[in-house]
Amino acid sequence: RALESVGIIANKNAIPYDPQPPRVTSGLRLGTPAITSRGMEEAEAKQVAAMLIKVLADVEDKEAHAKVSVKVKELTSRFAVPGIDH
Repeated sequence: RALESVGIIANKNAIPYDPQPPRVTSGLRLGTPAITSRGMEEAEAKQVAAMLIKVLADVEDKEAHAKVSVKVKELTSRFAVPGIDH
């Protein structure tokens, strides 16, 4: 929910050979095709990674989340979603 609140969508996922039961998801899945299909490259992926770290380092830090949310909007505004005219 913390990532979603700043505009980054992810979901919980099982990971191979996880000792946890199947109903306990230990992995995090990111939709990297959403990044690459918009034309983002390694530099932008690193920015996204830094944003993930900032949010997940303290899921209760609303001030940090607000700053990351602005960065997400700035980054995504530079890369159109394919097939959607603005």
